[in-house]
Amino acid sequence: MRKTLVICLTSSALLVGGTAIAQAPERGVMRNMEMTRDDVEQLATQAFARMDVNSDGKLDAGDREARANARFDAVDTDGDGAISREEFAAIRDQRKDRREERRAARAEAGSEAGRRMAMRGPGRMMRGMVMLGQADSDNDGAISQAEFNAAALARFDAADKDGNGTITREERRAAQPQARRMHRRSVG
Repeated sequence: MRKTLVICLTSSALLVGGTAIAQAPERGVMRNMEMTRDDVEQLATQAFARMDVNSDGKLDAGDREARANARFDAVDTDGDGAISREEFAAIRDQRKDRREERRAARAEAGSEAGRRMAMRGPGRMMRGMVMLGQADSDNDGAISQAEFNAAALARFDAADKDGNGTITREERRAAQPQARRMHRRSVG
């Protein structure tokens, strides 16, 4: 029971930091490029593979539990099944260092990067969870690769206003407010 409670608390505390770490460096580059349907499908396939932690071909509670266990094990450096104050302080210090590195990078990159970073965090995570929930088209509590890709392509098609099979930076920006409105409606 104690290990389960600690896993839940630690996972919650590290979720935002883990989400930022999981972001591929290429993502910022992709934001400025045109993207085709094939690009989106390839990225969706790669994202699904990263998220399917237990490699069972679906995204479900098993993957969340496997990821939480892996995070716990990464913090529980002595492997005793509990997180000591020293282990907790070490992970806190690592997160602080990463946060300071990101701040320095934002300062170098200018205000546009700072604005984009402000859009990250719990609100962005909630939007991601809502999108995952919408991807479960058969409502079985699990998301298959086909459902995941279909949801990504549906978002692509909604953003591709001119229907030419390519999303420009302008089309992507125009689609963002619509995605935020849809998120607010689904949670509020």
